[in-house]
Parts: sequence; structure tokens; C-alpha cells
Amino acid sequence: MFRQFRSEVEAALSAALAALDLPTDDLGIERPPDDMDATLASSVAFRLAGEVGDAPPNVASEVAEAVAVAGYDYLDSVDTAGPYVNFHAGERYLVDTLDAAAADAGYGALPDRDASVVVEHTSANPTGPVHVGRARNPIVGDAVANLMEYAGYDVDRHYYVNDAGRQMAVFTWAYERFDESDLEAEPARDRAEYDLVRYYRKGNAYLEEADPDAVEAAEEEIQDILQGLEAGDEETYERVGEVVDTVLGGMKACLARLPAEFDEFVKETRFMRDGSTDDIAARLKETDQAVYEEDAWQLELDEWGIEKNLVFLRSDDTSLYTTRDLAHHEWKFDNYDRAVTVLGEDHKLQADQLDATLELLGNDTDRLGHVIYSYVNLPDGKMSTRRGTGVMLDDLLDEAIERARDAVESRMDDRIRDDDLTDEDVERIAHQVGIGAVRYDIVSKQPAKAITFEWEDALDFEAQSAPFVQYVHARCAGILDEAAAEGVDVPGVTGGAGSESAVDPDALDVDAAVFETDAERELLREVARFPAVIEAAADDLEPHTVATFTREFADAYNAFYRECPVVTAADDELRAARVALVAAAKHTMANALDVLGVEAPESM
Repeated sequence: MFRQFRSEVEAALSAALAALDLPTDDLGIERPPDDMDATLASSVAFRLAGEVGDAPPNVASEVAEAVAVAGYDYLDSVDTAGPYVNFHAGERYLVDTLDAAAADAGYGALPDRDASVVVEHTSANPTGPVHVGRARNPIVGDAVANLMEYAGYDVDRHYYVNDAGRQMAVFTWAYERFDESDLEAEPARDRAEYDLVRYYRKGNAYLEEADPDAVEAAEEEIQDILQGLEAGDEETYERVGEVVDTVLGGMKACLARLPAEFDEFVKETRFMRDGSTDDIAARLKETDQAVYEEDAWQLELDEWGIEKNLVFLRSDDTSLYTTRDLAHHEWKFDNYDRAVTVLGEDHKLQADQLDATLELLGNDTDRLGHVIYSYVNLPDGKMSTRRGTGVMLDDLLDEAIERARDAVESRMDDRIRDDDLTDEDVERIAHQVGIGAVRYDIVSKQPAKAITFEWEDALDFEAQSAPFVQYVHARCAGILDEAAAEGVDVPGVTGGAGSESAVDPDALDVDAAVFETDAERELLREVARFPAVIEAAADDLEPHTVATFTREFADAYNAFYRECPVVTAADDELRAARVALVAAAKHTMANALDVLGVEAPESM
């Protein structure tokens, strides 16, 4: 409904501007400020004031007078508030929204676009446990993938495995070189990556501290591994693969706790073995931008505003990570309509070089999108897997669950504990709230902004945190359960993108016209806005805007909750409409949280 209303506003405003002989290239349509009573507003008068030679409020009035609302389904009236042109939806807009959202547990998911997208995220080197600093990648990446799925794309989630670089050669050499007795400590956890990372740390320490002759011998062995990979030696692949797959198995178990799961783990050696990396290097050598300098083949990318050359082939004809990643991306373009990659800020230059080089090779880089994020810190400072001094994601999740459990128990009075929530319920809620708090706190921030994770903020039930918005869903569920117990018909079931669980809207005997308060209508307007939030967030690859929506939605719902009794409403017609509105609110919040990868508890 909101999408249709917006399209009607765009059409009506464009027609008005054309009639006034004014440009229609930038309509300035936006959500109005909170103190303005309108469904949508346009700031176009600001842009046109200089051209018209009049003050913005006067321009807004002239534009509003030229807007014709006749013939539209939802656009009812137009007025102004200072320099803004305000567009108001009519009663049919609210009626249709209530029917659709209350009946459809998959509400908010957009129609199938008949387009595929691969979202590559996390892709941490398999050298040890996932640490907190990198936690933003799987959390943001999973939310981006969920968002694209809700937006109607056919989504594949990929983890690109670096199994051909020096780090893996060092790891393999160390794993084969040292015994358990050479290691200094027991594994921090009984899982493969915690066990094997000790060999990686031992190997790095040895290369830094051993005598020069021993280091030289070790480096020769490491170089042999690298050369074996480049030459396609099957035995070398198997040696490295044993380490990679073992560590990756443990990392998968950690990521599954978030959860962040993948359709495919794509190894970079795949593009060495199939010849595509060699093909990339040969094609790049033939370009006008290729130069041989400092014992390496490089690309000069000044034409793209990139000062640092891209090295794509060493003097010994061995490839680099970016060379293999170019082959990887051309493979993506062959198999998907779009490709999105989630990268840390330290890969920004690499991403720019990759884009420029793909364009140089004749690829349509408009099909490629990047989400660049800053790292997550704890108040104590930064972390390092290599030295073994970091805080691991497992530790953060364990503490989140423990703190959430304490918070839930502290909020429970004896009656609730005895009558409503069992110990199993408390444990379930602790996991939902604890892990949800971590995910929500991280995904709700703009990716480019650095994060220092604070427990007090993430688990604050009263502030705009995960528990704050999760509680809206739990309240909705409680009201619907109460209504059902009183014999009231309750529409809808549990939600999710692409859900087939829906009720025929025509079967709902409700009417939004019976609503009596601004709180009811404002909540319904927020419900109506949700599909457009999904569409805009997917277009911009910004899942944090969905988190912003959940907070705004929670404010609207809580105002409704305070002012509008549901089960004890004044009459049957009003009660049925409010029950439908609660069902619509539940579906909306459940699916918004689902995009963010945050569970929606039925009780808290």
C-alpha cells in the first residue's frame, strides 16, 4: 500500500511541476518531520525557490495548488506546512493496509524480482577463532542477505576461503613442524579452531624468534608450499586443505550461534586450479595500463583516481590474492545477476582496485556492490588473533547469554516465575535476548562508523535496544493469546520472508474506519511504511535503516499500547479492528527483526 501511495504522490507531483513548467528530476519526497501530520512530504520548494525567485513557502503553496488528487486510489489531499508540500492518504489506504498486514504473516516481503544475487561476507582467513573485532562482518553480511531476500531477490550466501596465501602456507608448515608438546597452552575451547590456532601462533613466534639459519630453512619450506599450490600440485592441496577444512569446521560452529549460515564455501584455489587466474593475468598483461616494475607486473589505475598500483603477478609468475579474486568475481558475474561483498575498512583500497580492474577487463561493475564496515571494539581496546590476546566471538556470545539471563530473572516477579515462565522459558529468552542484543547493537549502527560495544546499552530493556523492540513482539503475542482465550478470532500466524502462512484479507471482518485515536492510526501508518523501508534499504544496502524503523515502530506501538485497550475494547467491532492491528504489528515487527537476524520472542 505504501509503495502504491508513494507512486501516486510521485505521479501527482510530477504532473503538477510539469504543468508549472518546472523541472521534475528531483521530487524531494521524504517522510515528513514528526511534528507534521502527513503521510509523505516533499521538500521540492527548497530546490525550486532560486529558480522561481520566490520564498520556499510560497513556492510550496503554488505547487500544492497545482496538484490534482482525483483518480488516485490512496492519495486524498494535499496541503503545505511552511516550505513542505504535504500529501495525505485517505481512509482506503488504512483499510487496505490493515487487511493485508493482519492477514499475511509474510507481510513486508516484496514480490519476486526474478533476479539472483550472491552476498559474500565474513570470509575471515581460516587461521583461528572468529574474534570480536571482525564480528561485524557476519552480522552485517547476514542482515544484507536477509534484506535482499525480503526485497525479492534469489539470494546465495557465500564465504570466500583464502586457502592459497602465505598465512595458510605458514599455518600448514607449523602444523606439520610442531607437536602438541611444543605448544605452550591448552586450547581455550574444545573445538578444532581453538586447538589448531596454537600451531599458527607457534609458527609465527618461531619465525620471529628463531636464529636466522633456522628461519631461512623454514621460509624455504613455506615457499615450497606456496609454489606447490601455484603449480597445481595435488599433494600440496591436500596438505593445506586438511588444515583449512579443520579450522573452517570450528569457525562454522561459532558462526552458527549467531546464526550466520552459508550456501557455499568457495575456495580461492578453485580459480587457480581451473586456469581462470592464469587467464586473468594474461589478459591484464595485454592492457595499456600494465607495467613491469620492481620485479612484478602491475596495473596503473590513475584513470580511476587510484594512486597505488595493483600488483597482479610476481616476478616468479605466482599470482596474488587480488588476481585470484578477479577470477572469482568474473565467475560471480557468469552465475548471478548481482554480487554484493561485505568488507572491512582495511580492504577499501583493494575493493576500489578490484572494481577498476573488473571494469578494465570489460565487466559491468554496476552489478557489483560493496558494504564497507569499521571494526568492533570492546572498551578494553583492540584485539589480535595472531598473538592470542583477542576476545573471541564465542566469549562475547557466552557473556551476552549470561547477562541476558540475569536481566530476565531480575525483571521477573514471583508470580510470573511460578505461573508463566518455566526455567526452559528463561533459558530460551536468555538466548533470544542475549544474542539478539549483540546482533542488534552491531547491525543498527551505520557500517562506516566505528563501534565500541557496551553491555549496558545493548541489554537495556528501556532504551532503544534489542530487548526494547523484541518486547513489542512479545506484547503483541501476549495480547493475541489473551484474545484467543476470550474466543476472539485472531488472524495470522508466525511470519518470515516468503511465508505461505496467510489469511484471505477478504475473510477479515474488520474496518480501520472504526479507530478512535491518533495512536491507532499512527501505528497503522507505520505498518504501511514497512514494505517501502525494505525496498529502500535493499536498494542502498543499508540494513541499519531497518533497525531504525524497528525503534520508530516500537515508539508508535507503545503509544497505542498505553492508550488503546484491545481485548476489553468498548464494542465488538472496535475490538476486532484492534486485534487485527495487533496482528499486523506482530507480523511487521517479526519480519523486521528477521531481516536483522534477531529472534522475535513470544514471551519475555
